[in-house]
Amino acid sequence: MSMVEADLRAIAERADVMALVRVLQESDEATLETQIELTEIPAPPFGEEARAKRVAQLLQEAGLQDVGMDETGNVSACLPGEIQVPPLMVTAHLDTVFPAETDVTVTRQGPLLRGPGISDDGRGLAALVALAQAFGAGDVRTRKPVRFVATVGEEGAGDLRGVKGLFGKDPAVVARADMPTPADQVASAFISLDGAGIERIVSRGLGSRRFRITIHGAGGHSWVDWGVANPAHALVTLGARLTALELPTDPRTTLTVARLGGGKSINAIPQESWLEIDCRSTDEDALANLVAGVEKVVRAEASESGELDYQMHVIGDRPGGATADGHPLVQAALAATRLLGTEPRLARSSTDANVPMACGVPAITLGCGGEAGKAHTTDEWYRNTKGPDGIVRALYVILAVAGLAEN
Repeated sequence: MSMVEADLRAIAERADVMALVRVLQESDEATLETQIELTEIPAPPFGEEARAKRVAQLLQEAGLQDVGMDETGNVSACLPGEIQVPPLMVTAHLDTVFPAETDVTVTRQGPLLRGPGISDDGRGLAALVALAQAFGAGDVRTRKPVRFVATVGEEGAGDLRGVKGLFGKDPAVVARADMPTPADQVASAFISLDGAGIERIVSRGLGSRRFRITIHGAGGHSWVDWGVANPAHALVTLGARLTALELPTDPRTTLTVARLGGGKSINAIPQESWLEIDCRSTDEDALANLVAGVEKVVRAEASESGELDYQMHVIGDRPGGATADGHPLVQAALAATRLLGTEPRLARSSTDANVPMACGVPAITLGCGGEAGKAHTTDEWYRNTKGPDGIVRALYVILAVAGLAEN
Protein backbone atom coordinates (compact mmCIF):
# COMPACT_ATOMS: atom_id res chain seq x y z
CA MET A 1 0.00 0.00 0.00
CA SER A 2 1.40 3.40 -0.96
CA MET A 3 1.75 6.28 1.49
CA VAL A 4 -1.10 8.15 -0.23
CA GLU A 5 -3.38 5.11 0.01
CA ALA A 6 -2.49 4.64 3.69
CA ASP A 7 -3.17 8.32 4.45
CA LEU A 8 -6.49 8.21 2.61
CA ARG A 9 -7.55 5.04 4.39
CA ALA A 10 -6.79 6.76 7.70
CA ILE A 11 -9.01 9.67 6.64
CA ALA A 12 -11.81 7.31 5.58
CA GLU A 13 -11.69 5.46 8.92
CA ARG A 14 -12.24 8.59 11.01
CA ALA A 15 -15.61 8.51 12.76
CA ASP A 16 -16.63 11.98 11.53
CA VAL A 17 -15.73 11.13 7.93
CA MET A 18 -17.62 7.83 8.11
CA ALA A 19 -20.64 9.79 9.33
CA LEU A 20 -20.30 12.11 6.33
CA VAL A 21 -20.13 9.12 3.99
CA ARG A 22 -23.32 7.72 5.54
CA VAL A 23 -25.05 11.04 4.87
CA LEU A 24 -24.12 10.81 1.20
CA GLN A 25 -25.23 7.18 0.97
CA GLU A 26 -28.51 7.73 2.79
CA SER A 27 -29.32 10.81 0.72
CA ASP A 28 -28.95 8.88 -2.55
CA GLU A 29 -32.66 9.20 -3.40
CA ALA A 30 -32.66 12.92 -2.59
CA THR A 31 -29.61 13.35 -4.83
CA LEU A 32 -31.43 11.66 -7.69
CA GLU A 33 -34.40 13.97 -7.15
CA THR A 34 -32.05 16.97 -7.31
CA GLN A 35 -30.50 15.53 -10.47
CA ILE A 36 -33.94 15.28 -12.09
CA GLU A 37 -35.05 18.71 -10.89
CA LEU A 38 -31.96 20.50 -12.20
CA THR A 39 -31.99 18.60 -15.50
CA GLU A 40 -35.58 19.71 -16.08
CA ILE A 41 -34.60 23.39 -15.79
CA PRO A 42 -33.51 24.34 -19.34
CA ALA A 43 -29.91 25.55 -19.55
CA PRO A 44 -29.25 26.00 -23.28
CA PRO A 45 -26.00 27.53 -24.56
CA PHE A 46 -25.76 31.06 -23.13
CA GLY A 47 -29.05 30.56 -21.29
CA GLU A 48 -28.08 29.05 -17.94
CA GLU A 49 -29.52 31.72 -15.61
CA ALA A 50 -32.65 29.89 -14.40
CA ARG A 51 -30.70 26.77 -13.49
CA ALA A 52 -27.96 28.91 -11.92
CA LYS A 53 -30.49 30.61 -9.62
CA ARG A 54 -31.80 27.26 -8.40
CA VAL A 55 -28.28 25.93 -7.73
CA ALA A 56 -27.48 29.12 -5.82
CA GLN A 57 -30.59 28.59 -3.69
CA LEU A 58 -29.59 24.99 -2.94
CA LEU A 59 -26.05 26.01 -1.95
CA GLN A 60 -27.47 28.74 0.28
CA GLU A 61 -29.81 26.24 1.95
CA ALA A 62 -26.85 23.88 2.48
CA GLY A 63 -25.33 26.48 4.78
CA LEU A 64 -22.33 27.51 2.68
CA GLN A 65 -21.00 31.05 2.84
CA ASP A 66 -20.60 33.85 0.31
CA VAL A 67 -23.11 32.39 -2.15
CA GLY A 68 -23.32 34.53 -5.26
CA MET A 69 -23.12 34.85 -9.03
CA ASP A 70 -20.20 36.48 -10.84
CA GLU A 71 -20.32 38.65 -13.96
CA THR A 72 -19.78 35.62 -16.21
CA GLY A 73 -22.78 33.82 -14.73
CA ASN A 74 -20.98 31.28 -12.52
CA VAL A 75 -22.52 30.46 -9.15
CA SER A 76 -20.11 29.96 -6.26
CA ALA A 77 -20.15 29.34 -2.53
CA CYS A 78 -17.44 28.83 0.06
CA LEU A 79 -16.78 26.26 2.75
CA PRO A 80 -14.35 28.13 5.04
CA GLY A 81 -11.07 26.48 5.93
CA GLU A 82 -8.97 26.47 9.05
CA ILE A 83 -6.29 28.52 7.28
CA GLN A 84 -6.57 31.38 4.80
CA VAL A 85 -4.98 30.11 1.60
CA PRO A 86 -6.18 29.81 -2.03
CA PRO A 87 -9.11 27.35 -2.04
CA LEU A 88 -9.57 23.95 -3.53
CA MET A 89 -12.12 24.62 -6.28
CA VAL A 90 -14.79 21.98 -6.95
CA THR A 91 -17.00 22.58 -9.99
CA ALA A 92 -19.79 21.20 -12.17
CA HIS A 93 -21.17 22.86 -15.28
CA LEU A 94 -24.65 24.34 -15.65
CA ASP A 95 -25.00 24.37 -19.44
CA THR A 96 -26.14 21.71 -21.87
CA VAL A 97 -25.75 21.36 -25.63
CA PHE A 98 -29.50 21.51 -26.23
CA PRO A 99 -31.30 24.56 -27.68
CA ALA A 100 -33.96 26.33 -25.62
CA GLU A 101 -36.90 24.62 -27.36
CA THR A 102 -35.71 21.10 -26.39
CA ASP A 103 -38.06 19.10 -24.18
CA VAL A 104 -35.90 18.34 -21.13
CA THR A 105 -38.47 16.26 -19.26
CA VAL A 106 -36.90 13.33 -17.41
CA THR A 107 -38.57 9.93 -17.26
CA ARG A 108 -37.72 7.32 -14.66
CA GLN A 109 -37.87 3.55 -14.46
CA GLY A 110 -36.34 2.54 -11.14
CA PRO A 111 -32.63 3.40 -11.22
CA LEU A 112 -32.78 4.36 -14.92
CA LEU A 113 -33.30 8.03 -15.76
CA ARG A 114 -33.75 9.35 -19.30
CA GLY A 115 -33.59 12.96 -20.44
CA PRO A 116 -31.37 15.43 -22.29
CA GLY A 117 -28.48 16.37 -19.99
CA ILE A 118 -29.41 13.91 -17.22
CA SER A 119 -25.78 12.81 -16.96
CA ASP A 120 -23.88 15.65 -18.64
CA ASP A 121 -23.99 17.47 -16.36
CA GLY A 122 -27.13 16.88 -14.34
CA ARG A 123 -25.21 14.24 -12.42
CA GLY A 124 -22.25 16.53 -11.74
CA LEU A 125 -24.50 19.32 -10.46
CA ALA A 126 -26.41 16.93 -8.21
CA ALA A 127 -23.11 15.63 -6.81
CA LEU A 128 -21.89 19.20 -6.20
CA VAL A 129 -25.06 20.00 -4.26
CA ALA A 130 -24.95 16.70 -2.34
CA LEU A 131 -21.38 17.37 -1.21
CA ALA A 132 -22.27 20.91 -0.13
CA GLN A 133 -25.27 19.62 1.82
CA ALA A 134 -23.21 16.89 3.49
CA PHE A 135 -20.55 19.35 4.63
CA GLY A 136 -23.24 21.75 5.81
CA ALA A 137 -24.94 19.06 7.89
CA GLY A 138 -21.80 17.34 9.23
CA ASP A 139 -19.01 18.10 11.66
CA VAL A 140 -16.10 17.70 9.24
CA ARG A 141 -14.10 20.85 8.59
CA THR A 142 -11.25 21.20 6.13
CA ARG A 143 -7.88 22.80 6.66
CA LYS A 144 -7.99 24.67 3.33
CA PRO A 145 -11.15 26.43 2.15
CA VAL A 146 -13.22 24.69 -0.51
CA ARG A 147 -15.01 26.76 -3.15
CA PHE A 148 -18.00 25.11 -4.81
CA VAL A 149 -18.73 26.51 -8.29
CA ALA A 150 -21.40 25.83 -10.92
CA THR A 151 -19.93 27.11 -14.18
CA VAL A 152 -21.47 28.37 -17.40
CA GLY A 153 -20.28 27.75 -20.95
CA GLU A 154 -18.49 24.41 -20.66
CA GLU A 155 -20.11 22.95 -23.76
CA GLY A 156 -19.47 23.70 -27.44
CA ALA A 157 -19.65 27.37 -28.37
CA GLY A 158 -19.50 28.25 -24.68
CA ASP A 159 -15.75 27.69 -25.11
CA LEU A 160 -15.17 27.20 -21.36
CA ARG A 161 -16.14 30.84 -20.79
CA GLY A 162 -17.23 30.21 -17.22
CA VAL A 163 -14.00 28.71 -15.98
CA LYS A 164 -12.00 31.19 -18.06
CA GLY A 165 -13.88 33.90 -16.20
CA LEU A 166 -12.91 32.34 -12.86
CA PHE A 167 -9.24 32.57 -13.76
CA GLY A 168 -9.62 36.06 -15.18
CA LYS A 169 -7.98 35.55 -18.55
CA ASP A 170 -7.74 33.41 -21.65
CA PRO A 171 -5.25 30.88 -20.27
CA ALA A 172 -4.59 29.45 -23.72
CA VAL A 173 -2.84 32.66 -24.72
CA VAL A 174 -1.03 32.93 -21.42
CA ALA A 175 0.20 29.35 -21.58
CA ARG A 176 1.45 29.62 -25.16
CA ALA A 177 3.20 32.90 -24.42
CA ASP A 178 4.82 31.37 -21.32
CA MET A 179 3.80 34.40 -19.26
CA PRO A 180 3.53 34.41 -15.46
CA THR A 181 0.01 33.91 -14.12
CA PRO A 182 -1.52 34.45 -10.66
CA ALA A 183 -3.83 31.48 -11.22
CA ASP A 184 -2.47 29.70 -8.15
CA GLN A 185 -4.02 32.51 -6.11
CA VAL A 186 -7.44 31.72 -7.60
CA ALA A 187 -7.25 28.04 -6.68
CA SER A 188 -4.67 25.76 -5.11
CA ALA A 189 -6.19 22.80 -6.97
CA PHE A 190 -9.25 22.12 -9.11
CA ILE A 191 -11.72 19.23 -9.35
CA SER A 192 -14.40 19.16 -12.05
CA LEU A 193 -17.40 16.89 -11.47
CA ASP A 194 -18.69 15.93 -14.89
CA GLY A 195 -21.06 13.14 -15.82
CA ALA A 196 -21.17 9.56 -14.64
CA GLY A 197 -18.64 6.81 -13.95
CA ILE A 198 -16.30 5.73 -11.20
CA GLU A 199 -13.13 4.48 -12.87
CA ARG A 200 -12.00 7.37 -15.13
CA ILE A 201 -9.81 10.19 -13.87
CA VAL A 202 -9.26 12.89 -16.47
CA SER A 203 -5.78 14.23 -15.77
CA ARG A 204 -4.92 15.42 -19.29
CA GLY A 205 -6.77 18.14 -21.18
CA LEU A 206 -7.37 17.82 -24.91
CA GLY A 207 -6.68 21.13 -26.64
CA SER A 208 -8.74 22.39 -29.56
CA ARG A 209 -8.98 25.38 -31.89
CA ARG A 210 -12.19 26.11 -33.78
CA PHE A 211 -12.63 28.41 -36.74
CA ARG A 212 -15.33 29.81 -38.99
CA ILE A 213 -14.09 30.53 -42.51
CA THR A 214 -16.41 32.79 -44.53
CA ILE A 215 -16.17 33.46 -48.26
CA HIS A 216 -17.86 36.56 -49.71
CA GLY A 217 -18.64 37.31 -53.36
CA ALA A 218 -20.87 39.47 -55.57
CA GLY A 219 -23.56 36.81 -55.94
CA GLY A 220 -26.18 36.83 -58.65
CA HIS A 221 -28.72 34.86 -60.64
CA SER A 222 -27.83 31.19 -61.15
CA TRP A 223 -28.46 31.48 -64.93
CA VAL A 224 -28.02 35.12 -65.92
CA ASP A 225 -24.88 35.63 -63.86
CA TRP A 226 -23.37 32.19 -64.23
CA GLY A 227 -19.59 32.50 -64.38
CA VAL A 228 -19.40 34.98 -61.50
CA ALA A 229 -17.07 33.67 -58.80
CA ASN A 230 -19.19 31.45 -56.58
CA PRO A 231 -18.44 31.32 -52.80
CA ALA A 232 -20.15 27.91 -52.53
CA HIS A 233 -17.96 26.40 -55.24
CA ALA A 234 -14.89 27.88 -53.53
CA LEU A 235 -16.08 26.50 -50.20
CA VAL A 236 -16.23 22.96 -51.59
CA THR A 237 -12.68 23.26 -52.91
CA LEU A 238 -11.48 24.74 -49.62
CA GLY A 239 -13.06 21.92 -47.62
CA ALA A 240 -11.42 19.32 -49.83
CA ARG A 241 -8.00 20.91 -49.40
CA LEU A 242 -8.40 21.16 -45.64
CA THR A 243 -9.43 17.52 -45.26
CA ALA A 244 -6.47 16.51 -47.42
CA LEU A 245 -3.97 17.99 -44.95
CA GLU A 246 -1.59 15.36 -43.62
CA LEU A 247 -2.21 14.80 -39.91
CA PRO A 248 0.11 13.04 -37.50
CA THR A 249 -1.17 9.92 -35.78
CA ASP A 250 1.34 10.30 -32.95
CA PRO A 251 0.58 12.68 -31.36
CA ARG A 252 -3.02 12.08 -32.38
CA THR A 253 -4.29 15.13 -34.28
CA THR A 254 -7.65 15.63 -35.99
CA LEU A 255 -9.40 18.12 -38.26
CA THR A 256 -13.17 17.96 -38.68
CA VAL A 257 -15.29 20.04 -41.03
CA ALA A 258 -18.23 20.24 -38.67
CA ARG A 259 -20.73 22.69 -40.16
CA LEU A 260 -21.21 24.58 -43.42
CA GLY A 261 -23.82 26.81 -44.94
CA GLY A 262 -24.69 29.94 -46.88
CA GLY A 263 -26.84 31.09 -49.78
CA LYS A 264 -30.44 32.29 -49.86
CA SER A 265 -32.06 30.43 -52.75
CA ILE A 266 -31.61 27.41 -54.98
CA ASN A 267 -31.59 29.65 -58.07
CA ALA A 268 -29.04 32.18 -56.84
CA ILE A 269 -25.26 32.34 -56.69
CA PRO A 270 -24.65 32.96 -52.97
CA GLN A 271 -23.06 36.14 -51.74
CA GLU A 272 -21.69 34.30 -48.73
CA SER A 273 -20.76 30.73 -47.82
CA TRP A 274 -19.09 29.49 -44.65
CA LEU A 275 -17.73 26.43 -42.92
CA GLU A 276 -16.66 25.68 -39.36
CA ILE A 277 -13.79 23.39 -38.47
CA ASP A 278 -12.67 21.75 -35.26
CA CYS A 279 -8.93 21.09 -34.83
CA ARG A 280 -7.66 18.95 -31.94
CA SER A 281 -4.45 17.36 -30.78
CA THR A 282 -2.96 15.71 -27.75
CA ASP A 283 0.09 17.93 -28.25
CA GLU A 284 0.03 21.75 -28.27
CA ASP A 285 2.87 22.04 -30.80
CA ALA A 286 1.15 19.64 -33.20
CA LEU A 287 -2.06 21.63 -32.79
CA ALA A 288 -0.22 24.87 -33.55
CA ASN A 289 1.29 23.27 -36.66
CA LEU A 290 -2.16 22.17 -37.82
CA VAL A 291 -3.56 25.66 -37.33
CA ALA A 292 -0.65 27.08 -39.33
CA GLY A 293 -1.43 24.58 -42.09
CA VAL A 294 -5.08 25.62 -42.15
CA GLU A 295 -4.13 29.29 -42.36
CA LYS A 296 -1.76 28.52 -45.23
CA VAL A 297 -4.50 26.75 -47.19
CA VAL A 298 -6.94 29.61 -46.65
CA ARG A 299 -4.35 32.19 -47.79
CA ALA A 300 -3.58 30.14 -50.89
CA GLU A 301 -7.25 29.78 -51.80
CA ALA A 302 -7.82 33.51 -51.29
CA SER A 303 -4.83 34.36 -53.46
CA GLU A 304 -5.95 32.04 -56.26
CA SER A 305 -9.60 33.18 -56.31
CA GLY A 306 -9.00 36.90 -56.78
CA GLU A 307 -12.69 37.88 -56.90
CA LEU A 308 -13.66 36.42 -53.53
CA ASP A 309 -12.97 37.65 -50.01
CA TYR A 310 -11.91 35.06 -47.38
CA GLN A 311 -12.22 35.70 -43.65
CA MET A 312 -11.11 33.34 -40.89
CA HIS A 313 -12.33 33.87 -37.32
CA VAL A 314 -11.55 31.97 -34.12
CA ILE A 315 -14.78 30.68 -32.56
CA GLY A 316 -13.22 28.38 -29.99
CA ASP A 317 -9.88 28.10 -28.20
CA ARG A 318 -9.58 25.40 -25.57
CA PRO A 319 -6.11 25.08 -24.10
CA GLY A 320 -4.52 21.71 -23.58
CA GLY A 321 -2.62 20.73 -20.47
CA ALA A 322 -1.93 17.97 -18.00
CA THR A 323 -1.57 17.22 -14.34
CA ALA A 324 1.37 14.90 -13.74
CA ASP A 325 0.56 11.31 -12.82
CA GLY A 326 2.66 11.64 -9.67
CA HIS A 327 0.97 14.82 -8.44
CA PRO A 328 -0.74 14.43 -5.04
CA LEU A 329 -4.12 15.37 -6.56
CA VAL A 330 -3.93 12.57 -9.14
CA GLN A 331 -2.54 10.14 -6.59
CA ALA A 332 -5.39 10.96 -4.21
CA ALA A 333 -7.94 10.29 -6.97
CA LEU A 334 -6.27 6.98 -7.83
CA ALA A 335 -6.21 5.94 -4.17
CA ALA A 336 -9.85 6.98 -3.59
CA THR A 337 -11.00 4.96 -6.59
CA ARG A 338 -9.16 1.85 -5.39
CA LEU A 339 -10.47 2.35 -1.86
CA LEU A 340 -13.98 1.98 -3.28
CA GLY A 341 -13.06 -1.29 -5.00
CA THR A 342 -12.60 -0.04 -8.56
CA GLU A 343 -9.42 -0.03 -10.62
CA PRO A 344 -8.85 3.54 -11.85
CA ARG A 345 -7.99 4.64 -15.36
CA LEU A 346 -6.28 7.90 -16.31
CA ALA A 347 -7.78 9.59 -19.35
CA ARG A 348 -7.67 12.64 -21.62
CA SER A 349 -10.70 14.79 -22.41
CA SER A 350 -11.87 18.36 -22.96
CA THR A 351 -13.50 19.68 -19.76
CA ASP A 352 -13.46 22.68 -17.45
CA ALA A 353 -10.21 21.27 -16.02
CA ASN A 354 -8.40 22.27 -19.24
CA VAL A 355 -8.22 25.88 -18.11
CA PRO A 356 -6.51 25.47 -14.72
CA MET A 357 -4.19 22.87 -16.27
CA ALA A 358 -3.10 25.45 -18.85
CA CYS A 359 -2.56 27.96 -16.04
CA GLY A 360 -0.35 25.57 -14.10
CA VAL A 361 -2.94 24.73 -11.44
CA PRO A 362 -3.28 20.97 -10.69
CA ALA A 363 -6.66 19.84 -12.00
CA ILE A 364 -8.65 16.68 -12.70
CA THR A 365 -12.16 15.74 -13.78
CA LEU A 366 -14.13 12.99 -12.05
CA GLY A 367 -17.32 11.17 -12.96
CA CYS A 368 -19.91 11.03 -10.21
CA GLY A 369 -20.91 7.38 -10.10
CA GLY A 370 -23.49 5.42 -12.04
CA GLU A 371 -23.47 4.59 -15.72
CA ALA A 372 -24.56 6.75 -18.66
CA GLY A 373 -24.89 6.80 -22.42
CA LYS A 374 -26.20 8.70 -25.45
CA ALA A 375 -24.65 11.95 -24.17
CA HIS A 376 -25.45 15.06 -26.22
CA THR A 377 -28.59 13.43 -27.63
CA THR A 378 -32.22 13.63 -26.56
CA ASP A 379 -31.97 9.92 -25.69
CA GLU A 380 -29.36 10.51 -22.98
CA TRP A 381 -29.67 8.15 -20.01
CA TYR A 382 -28.23 7.62 -16.53
CA ARG A 383 -28.41 4.43 -14.45
CA ASN A 384 -27.70 4.77 -10.74
CA THR A 385 -25.33 1.80 -10.40
CA LYS A 386 -22.86 2.62 -7.61
CA GLY A 387 -24.13 6.19 -7.79
CA PRO A 388 -23.18 7.10 -4.20
CA ASP A 389 -19.67 5.68 -4.72
CA GLY A 390 -18.87 8.37 -7.26
CA ILE A 391 -19.81 11.14 -4.82
CA VAL A 392 -17.98 9.45 -1.94
CA ARG A 393 -14.89 9.23 -4.16
CA ALA A 394 -15.08 12.98 -4.76
CA LEU A 395 -15.43 13.51 -1.00
CA TYR A 396 -12.31 11.47 -0.28
CA VAL A 397 -10.29 13.43 -2.86
CA ILE A 398 -11.53 16.73 -1.44
CA LEU A 399 -10.50 15.72 2.08
CA ALA A 400 -7.13 14.38 0.94
CA VAL A 401 -6.31 17.61 -0.92
CA ALA A 402 -7.91 20.22 1.34
CA GLY A 403 -6.86 18.40 4.50
CA LEU A 404 -8.81 17.94 7.70
CA ALA A 405 -8.93 20.67 10.31
CA GLU A 406 -7.60 19.79 13.72
CA ASN A 407 -10.26 18.83 16.24
